Amino acid sequence: MKLKYIIPAFALAATLAGCDENSFLDIKPQGTLSNSSLSNAKGVDLLTTAAYAALRNGDMFTPNTNWTYGEVRSDNAYKGGGGTGDGGEVHLLEVLDIDATWGNADVKWFQLYCDVQRCDSALKVLNDCSEEEIADLKSQKAEMRVLRAHFYFELARLFKQIPYFDENVDINAYDQISNVEFTRDQILGMIAEELTSAAEDLPEKQAEVGRVNKYVAYAYAAKVKLYQAYRQNDQTNQVESIDKNLMREVVQLCDKLEGKYDLLDDFQKLDLLAYENGAESVFAVQYSMNDGSGVDGGAGCYNRSMLLNAPQGPYSGDGFFLPSQNLINAFKTDANGLPLFDTYNNEDYDVITFVDGKAVNTQIDSNVDPRLDFIVGRPNITWKTYPNTPCLTSWVRNTSDYGYHCCKRFYVSPESPDMYKGWPWGASALNWQIIRYADVLLWKAEALIEIGEEAGLEQARQIINRIRRRAANENTWVKDFADPAKYAANYKIGEYPAAGWNQAYARKALRFETRLETAMEGERFFDLVRWGIAEEVMNQYFDTEKEKRVYYTIANFTKSRDEYLPISKPQYNFSHGLYKQNPGYGDF
Repeated sequence: MKLKYIIPAFALAATLAGCDENSFLDIKPQGTLSNSSLSNAKGVDLLTTAAYAALRNGDMFTPNTNWTYGEVRSDNAYKGGGGTGDGGEVHLLEVLDIDATWGNADVKWFQLYCDVQRCDSALKVLNDCSEEEIADLKSQKAEMRVLRAHFYFELARLFKQIPYFDENVDINAYDQISNVEFTRDQILGMIAEELTSAAEDLPEKQAEVGRVNKYVAYAYAAKVKLYQAYRQNDQTNQVESIDKNLMREVVQLCDKLEGKYDLLDDFQKLDLLAYENGAESVFAVQYSMNDGSGVDGGAGCYNRSMLLNAPQGPYSGDGFFLPSQNLINAFKTDANGLPLFDTYNNEDYDVITFVDGKAVNTQIDSNVDPRLDFIVGRPNITWKTYPNTPCLTSWVRNTSDYGYHCCKRFYVSPESPDMYKGWPWGASALNWQIIRYADVLLWKAEALIEIGEEAGLEQARQIINRIRRRAANENTWVKDFADPAKYAANYKIGEYPAAGWNQAYARKALRFETRLETAMEGERFFDLVRWGIAEEVMNQYFDTEKEKRVYYTIANFTKSRDEYLPISKPQYNFSHGLYKQNPGYGDF
């Protein structure tokens, strides 16, 4: 059964921790509720429920899943949908044509500070309770601190310059808190400290699935410290150095999860409800269906951030969030089954042509990593376990703008009893993974590579190969729809040999593996910024893709600006002119 904390009534959550339309943060109690009336086990339960529910906050175009901010904003994905004007705010982000008036920046800022506020509301009450009243008082406080750290981390990597405060701040002074009181480094350091400190008060396991435990806090601290280790210039956003001591702390934190989690034996099980809270899941947003909430006619608390993204096909979806041709090409491998680091994009893989009105897959002779067909929906190729048809070109709404490929991840098979039939399209109770164990392994490998010691480099090679071995399991490969005795492509994936494995080569391998393993999971753009290569990668991407996607003609990544979103004009107005704009966006 899903965690009760993650299945609240939205009205209750809004009552306990609501934000209004006129300010970015409003924690004034609604109705007759007050700290005194909530300072008991039942009241604390309600407030922590509201805080956990905040993990789901986000709508179709300002999503908690970061499919717009982390993938469409990168070289991994197109916006999709009916054309460039459909979801136009996301289109502007895709081509990086945004400024302080871009509406989604304001909405996302508002959402995340409302989420912070829910945690602070719970902590205010918890701080007034005793252990006689709340048996697990320390643990519940620690849970709220971890959730708040998550929301602050999202704010920091989206906006960089943010107001940072805790539950003890005067609610009437929010508009007096500067967004430049602390540097990026200081904010990430405080978030990491919050997480490591909270870990000491958390149990190793929770009785209810989905609640934060000690290892969630350690894993998240590793992620934050990994970001912090890449020291950025506050004015230019450029990576100037890498802190090896912090990288060593990343390794130590990742090691705390060893033996507690593991990789699933089949990558595709990540999209099956039977395995969603299994061995690989460290921290996930819990979703549900038919839970009595009354949401969307009884469908339940499903992933609304992905509501419009299901392919047309058997889901009847709107077809947003499509894999880029560049990402598809990245799955090509050489004769040894290793990535083509520098040449993968020289020729497109799986070009769709039409012969007598029938779609034909061409340029498919190359070897490919089998994860291609775990992640990308290719025309004429088997769609999960769907027996009626393979993926079809008609499943993409606007093929002239976006091509013919769709996203295969994050949806259960259309014939599955776990998929909601009808509206909402493609909905299910499938969780969204915030941290899975593959992430932790890749963070450790990245830290070891950047430390650069010989033994660590070898350990990183073994970690990366471990992840690749999962994908190399032939029993999991996608079969040809017309002839299940054959595979759907020339799958070839190999392990990296020890010969030639130096720091420079290992860094390439790690970054490529991170892209392939976590494709479409909302992390790619943030990875590029963390590594300090966003401008190089994105402008090269635009230069090649604009030959296929005409709307990219105007796209350009501006160094020392586009690494972060702008501080929105409404938030500047809220601060009465106190907030400072991020570098590169000019004055308000």
